[in-house]
Amino acid sequence: MILLTLHFPIYIWSQYVLSCLLCTEWFMSVSQVPSEKILRASKVLRNTILSRAPHIIRDRKYHLKTYRQCCMGTELVDWLMQHTSCVHSRVQAVGMWQVLLEEGVLNHVDQELSFQDKYLFYRFLEDESEDAPLPTEEEKKESDEELQDTLLLLSQIGPDAHLRMILSKQPGQRTVDDLEIIYEELMHIKALSHLSTTVSIYKPDSKKGTSWYIILKGSVNVVIYGKGVVCTLHEGDDFGKLALVNDAPRAASIVLREDNCHFLRVDKEDFNRVLRDVEANTVRLKEHEEDVLVLEKTNNRGSTSSPLKYTVMSGTPEKILEHLLETTKLDSQFTESDPALDDFLLMHCVFVPNSQLCPLLMRSFTYHAQPSQGSEQERMDYSLNNKRRVIHLVLQWAAINTDHLQEEDSSFHFLQVSRFDPLCRVSVAKFPRCHHRSPSGCEALSSADSFHPLVAARVYCSDHTYSTIRVPVSASVREVIAAVTDKLGSGDDLLLIHLNSAGDKELLKPSDVSIFSSLSINGRLFVCPRDQIDSLTPLPEQEGPSAGSMSTFELMSSKDLAHQMTLYDWELFDCVHEHELIYHTFGRQHFKKTTANLDLFLRRFNEVQLWVVTEVCLCPTLSKRVQLLKKFIKIAAHCKEFKNLNSFFAIIMGLGNPAVCRLSQTWEKLPSKFKKFYGEFENLMDPSRNHRAYRLTVAKLEPPIIPFMPLLIKDMTFTHEGNKTFTDRLVNFEKMVSFLHKKQTNKTHIYICIIFNLFIYYNNRRIE
Repeated sequence: MILLTLHFPIYIWSQYVLSCLLCTEWFMSVSQVPSEKILRASKVLRNTILSRAPHIIRDRKYHLKTYRQCCMGTELVDWLMQHTSCVHSRVQAVGMWQVLLEEGVLNHVDQELSFQDKYLFYRFLEDESEDAPLPTEEEKKESDEELQDTLLLLSQIGPDAHLRMILSKQPGQRTVDDLEIIYEELMHIKALSHLSTTVSIYKPDSKKGTSWYIILKGSVNVVIYGKGVVCTLHEGDDFGKLALVNDAPRAASIVLREDNCHFLRVDKEDFNRVLRDVEANTVRLKEHEEDVLVLEKTNNRGSTSSPLKYTVMSGTPEKILEHLLETTKLDSQFTESDPALDDFLLMHCVFVPNSQLCPLLMRSFTYHAQPSQGSEQERMDYSLNNKRRVIHLVLQWAAINTDHLQEEDSSFHFLQVSRFDPLCRVSVAKFPRCHHRSPSGCEALSSADSFHPLVAARVYCSDHTYSTIRVPVSASVREVIAAVTDKLGSGDDLLLIHLNSAGDKELLKPSDVSIFSSLSINGRLFVCPRDQIDSLTPLPEQEGPSAGSMSTFELMSSKDLAHQMTLYDWELFDCVHEHELIYHTFGRQHFKKTTANLDLFLRRFNEVQLWVVTEVCLCPTLSKRVQLLKKFIKIAAHCKEFKNLNSFFAIIMGLGNPAVCRLSQTWEKLPSKFKKFYGEFENLMDPSRNHRAYRLTVAKLEPPIIPFMPLLIKDMTFTHEGNKTFTDRLVNFEKMVSFLHKKQTNKTHIYICIIFNLFIYYNNRRIE
């Protein structure tokens, strides 16, 4: 039985992690009955070490005492690093050995419960007896064959074991690296992934000892008296969150569904103390007794001129802009980029559109408060510096928005009237314009107005005749219907229908925009009166191919195919502007803007996935299908090598499609080498702990990479839906920062204090 009771606060203040020493009481013992998998893993590792490096396991002397048949911690880590490519760091190797230590198949000679990469002695369970047999030649051969699968298994569960090892330490023993690992692990938990990286401020009245639990491992039933089990919560879910906000009695009981459940616990008393610390470092600027700007005060490490730094938490658009201008550094070239200013310029469309921002910029440039003291020259310098700051901001604004500024009359007029236009044109010229590709059934056209690209698209009638219309990429459904009505000369009230190859019909809303770029694979647009909707049928061309392309496909090099796919994917990805992600997440109908490039990149993922399924299912012979599976696995491996994660995941998900998975005879004939590769690739798609396996892999890659876009969209959606855009009529600027930095958290903007307790429960017992 394991019972681990901890109190450990994590303070992340700017880029520094501080730990608070609290009294810790903990009890932990290794598992008395190791699982069969880990027992076998231990045997495989021991046999392989005795076969390849027998000097690692030997009698050792230390302080006049002999320790028989021991291994040294550093040598075990070195050995792992040399024998597998799935181990990227010594920290990861430590976690893998910690798995064996927790299960009791590897033991420290003094019974310590944590594995360390040091001159410490460890002994395999089999070597505890004096007459431990050496492996036979047959056992050595079997262990060699199983080694890579064993190392892959340990690499998957090692991070959890390493985290538990860190949590079992007393707070004073945890290093900065330990606390960084804890923080990163917390960000991978589903219950925390959508939250802002700062703690919300509220003032609970009661001091009752209630708690919030987050499930790390296992599952629980939620039971309500008189109703029984109402739902089941799994890994990453949480319960008891409202206990941190109010003192209402619990409406349900939580009962474990299985043994060995792990939880993180936040106690209200500790959390309240954290809130007081956060409030003490919050600065509020008021006007007419109301907050207009809320700043976070942090230590500005590394700066001798200003020891404190003030980061925007929330405020009115005017005050946020004013603060960012005041804090802009005036070096000769403006070489230092301010992340907060970049975030403001990218996200301002959410809370202050160009039509409102332009007057604010003009006012900041023209009118500003004059200093009451100083010489005339000093006051002139002050005025000049203010203008320089505004010019710097406008240049960045133009560079980030490129042709978006010239699509709107208000911003275009502002650049001309304010005489910023020549400067901004120079800035914009340095950045390539996004190009809009056309989906199936559409053809891109040039336009006299280069900032409003057009497409020529077919819209079908119920009798499968069609009309070709010419509309902007961002055209709404209402505009498309008007163009078709004008072309047909029809006076009927027409509706626009999206019809896919299966015959499913979707009635499009009049306000929907960018409809041509968001069509599904083999989807087509139909226009008809309401009474003809039921009679619509797919076009023959929507049924797809009837034969595969294996005959030509197998002649192509897998690496060349992956390379060409990567070049094409990169061209699509490079055209996606950050604003398209914002429009897609917040709702493009609110902005009346196109997300054509993003839509086509997302569509590309579906195309590759369905291409894999189609080719495999249309392959008529068993031997050819086996060759095709091998081909796709090799292409996926090369896509991963080229850091094209979007196509990599599309191929693997295609192979995991039920239509392909059910081909049991084909998979049985696949060589074990390719089965192992496919197994490794599948593990990267493991959704547990908020897709931690994928996130850890991406964190180790050097840019440029082509990311798995559906997961990025999911992250942004969680950030948007889990955080209000406005709080008390102020812009929640922390949400804007969190939204943009979801993939790589900007810790200079963070002050997070979370007190967690880890509980590992056995037996079916009631928690609350």
